[in-house]
Amino acid sequence: MRKSIFIICIFLTINTLAFSQKFAFVDTEYILAQVPEYKAAQTDLDKVSVQWQKEIEAKYAEIDKMYKAYQAEQILLTEDMKKKREGDIVSKEKEAKELQKIRFGVDGELFKKRQELVKPIQDKVYASVKAIADKGTYSIIFDKSSDLTMLYANSKLDKSDAVLEHMGYKVGNTGAKATVIKK
Repeated sequence: MRKSIFIICIFLTINTLAFSQKFAFVDTEYILAQVPEYKAAQTDLDKVSVQWQKEIEAKYAEIDKMYKAYQAEQILLTEDMKKKREGDIVSKEKEAKELQKIRFGVDGELFKKRQELVKPIQDKVYASVKAIADKGTYSIIFDKSSDLTMLYANSKLDKSDAVLEHMGYKVGNTGAKATVIKK
């Protein structure tokens, strides 16, 4: 009887271990903040964005100037001249809005530039996460920086530094977060 209870206990333990799943989490915001290529890409995107924004603001300032001049001279203009001026203003406004859409729209140049500069880095991060998940036999790895809410997270489960190391960065602990140096 004792032997059969012992065998049942061992069987249940092995069965429980076989079905147990390992979980971990990473903080992609932290990882990306440690990658110099990502920082450089963000700087480039910021510069381009500011330049394009200034270009669009200049167009709107020109439109505003045209409109104020039109209002000041409106009394002196004939109906044909008024219509021409109004048409010019509307045309310039359409051009500015179109440029804004081209630069900052859903599939605009900024989006394409971001895809060009940032997507390869993100792909490298996700490939590293997958490799670490496979190597560590993790069933699930959560992203702490996304909308996922964690009430408690054991820091032993944080695999962010492992992802950085897998990507080829040397991680040196200096307090709460690591200092990253390209190997």
